[in-house]
Amino acid sequence: MIKGTSINSLKSRWRRWKCAQNAHVLRVHSAFSRISALPSHLDRIYGGTLRLKSQALASLLILTFSTALLAGNTLPRAEPVPGGIAIISLPASPVPEKDWWVRITQGNAPIPPAAYFNGQRALIIPNETGWAAIVGIPLETTPGEYRLEVQPVTGIKETIGFTVRGKEYAAQYITLKDQRKVEPPPEDLKRIEKEAEQIKAAFAQWSEQRDISLDFIRPAQGDLSSPFGLRRFFNGQPRNPHSGLDIAAPIGTLVRAPSDGTVIATGDYFFNGNTVFLDHGQGLVTMYCHLSSIAVRPGQRIARGAIIGAVGMTGRATGPHLHWSVSLNNTRVDPALFLPGR
Repeated sequence: MIKGTSINSLKSRWRRWKCAQNAHVLRVHSAFSRISALPSHLDRIYGGTLRLKSQALASLLILTFSTALLAGNTLPRAEPVPGGIAIISLPASPVPEKDWWVRITQGNAPIPPAAYFNGQRALIIPNETGWAAIVGIPLETTPGEYRLEVQPVTGIKETIGFTVRGKEYAAQYITLKDQRKVEPPPEDLKRIEKEAEQIKAAFAQWSEQRDISLDFIRPAQGDLSSPFGLRRFFNGQPRNPHSGLDIAAPIGTLVRAPSDGTVIATGDYFFNGNTVFLDHGQGLVTMYCHLSSIAVRPGQRIARGAIIGAVGMTGRATGPHLHWSVSLNNTRVDPALFLPGR
């Protein structure tokens, strides 16, 4: 027996962990730290029999921690189609048998694996079995079989297969009186190219963040007018598909943050008009266009439901509305998948 260690002290540590298990998630974090040394003591003292029991104890602790983090987090609706979302459960990271009780920690919390699709890093959240990747699927994706690359904190990189189904999007024909918004002259093209780089940089934003809320609210009250994915024609000329969801509302209708976030950028853009970008963490970025006014500034931390601006018809717009885009792993996806009841 290790000097200074007794069965009573081990039982005492077990009771302390058991109490923490039923408490708030922060206390679960604390229990994780206190229990980490217990299995090694049991292994050295009693060998294989208690080793198995201790392995089960460690597994239970990890599962309890993951479930606590997941509680209260509403996932978007999974729809693995072009422009949709795939939710993929990730396998547990392999741990060498001799170090089975060791879990890589950061701030007393397990570190998730990294996952990549089309070279872009995906958002990872805890689920009841460990982790899940929330993957955005580009609109131009051909239906078929695809692979998600997964890199555990410890272990060998692996891939997980998933299927993308087909989906047909309707066509939309729009007539604009201002031909300049359809075929911009050279002086406007320079501005558009510069703004395109700014927009590209905003959507490529990545910030490490654990406490991500996917429980979105609708950013503005009004009718859902133009859905995501429409194949668009302006004055008979084909243009890029509709990469967001339009909410028709009177000018001045308040626009609110659907979830906690940080303002990446704001600006007045040729096509988008007055625009706000929000970073919600791990590549989840939202954009709000055609605003009549902007109520936030870059770098500002915004709470769910906070006012970020007001509906307008600035930029290329045929009437007052909010154009709302959602981006995962630098891929625009259907915002309706984040709304309850849609």
